[in-house]
Amino acid sequence: MDKEVDPHVLTVIDEMRLSGPRLTPVEIVAKMGVFDAREKPFDQAWLATGDNVIATIWAEYVSVGSGGRWFCLESLDTQLRAGGGTRTAFQVQRAKDRLALLKRTFDAGQGFRAVLQTNRVAIAELESNKAAKVSTRVRDDAEWHVASWEPEQQLAVLVRGPRGWTPDEAEVKAAAARGSVPVVAEAEPEVAAPPAPVSREEVQAAAMDYVMRHFKGYGYNAEDLTGKNIGYSIEVSNAKGATLLRVVVKGTSTGSPKFQLTSEEQACSVREPLWRLLVVSDAGTAIAQHKIYKPSEMSQAPGFEAQG
Repeated sequence: MDKEVDPHVLTVIDEMRLSGPRLTPVEIVAKMGVFDAREKPFDQAWLATGDNVIATIWAEYVSVGSGGRWFCLESLDTQLRAGGGTRTAFQVQRAKDRLALLKRTFDAGQGFRAVLQTNRVAIAELESNKAAKVSTRVRDDAEWHVASWEPEQQLAVLVRGPRGWTPDEAEVKAAAARGSVPVVAEAEPEVAAPPAPVSREEVQAAAMDYVMRHFKGYGYNAEDLTGKNIGYSIEVSNAKGATLLRVVVKGTSTGSPKFQLTSEEQACSVREPLWRLLVVSDAGTAIAQHKIYKPSEMSQAPGFEAQG
């Protein structure tokens, strides 16, 4: 809500809103190059033409640091809402999709375009209140970038303007107090986090678990056919029993970045029209994400190795 926005930030947003044409939230994103904006009007990030990433920045979470620099904190915890409570499967996937696009810009050393948004309900209720709607959305002509990405702290810092500046520790703590990241109690020193999967088998098991939960979270039936040697791992069908996809699942991680298809999987990709390759990257971690490839595209999948 406007009263939660820093006065300086709100003034700039009002100037942007009044100086440009009157556009709906969908039209703003569409004019920035998002072809499917009408199908995804309230996503949290989009991939636009030219491989440009566009991300929503909630003005309620924007802090003003030293020298007037704007920044906001981005939680890397996809399971918890910033306002408290766990996310639904759909909300988790939207959060993962957003983080995947932001991480893409960070890895490439590129900036991203932003749409600044204020909301009609308290920001803590944004994901849980079904009546939540956009109050104001404007295109920010200043470029943003991901200044830091800290998986251990489950935190990234997004900064508006040129690189070379990051908020100091006191500014980060003050921004966290605004509620943009879930408050997670520090673990007791003697309690160690469970180790990430390291073997090929553990990575693959984590990838299968991720995919099964993903499809079931969207209401589809997913049957695990691992071990049947029929050329795919999971058969996905709708509530009426109609088969939608037959996917072979492959997981990758830092310790296991490569994968191959078996001879049966390779043969099935040719004869089965519903066959798809689904690759889960960072399998077994909080930032796991996936992408689906058609048979003609599978050589483009990161980590794919053709059989010798």
